[in-house]
Amino acid sequence: MLEGKAVMGETDMKQTMKEDALSLASKALDCFDVTEPTQIARFVKKEFDSSYGSGWQCIVGTHFGSFVTHCSGCFIHFSVGTLTILLFKGSVGEPAPRTDGLANLDSIVK
Repeated sequence: MLEGKAVMGETDMKQTMKEDALSLASKALDCFDVTEPTQIARFVKKEFDSSYGSGWQCIVGTHFGSFVTHCSGCFIHFSVGTLTILLFKGSVGEPAPRTDGLANLDSIVK
């Protein structure tokens, strides 16, 4: 388990989901080399999709920035050695209002 090795960043996950994320990251690192971040991300994402429903996103790497919208209770950011893992379930926001003067076009086209 990575609990002692992982350096926690931000998270709003409940303890059990957080433990699942750390456990899956540990399994992924047992299966894949740290030079395969895409494979690690795919593994963690697919497992979370299977356990907690679809819509999970996973980013694994050494240098990246992010600015994401996520469902409440579905975000974790942690590091293991040189790798950083960002796992979150995406959230659908309200569509932005049209500013192109065609706001009424939507109702006409329907």
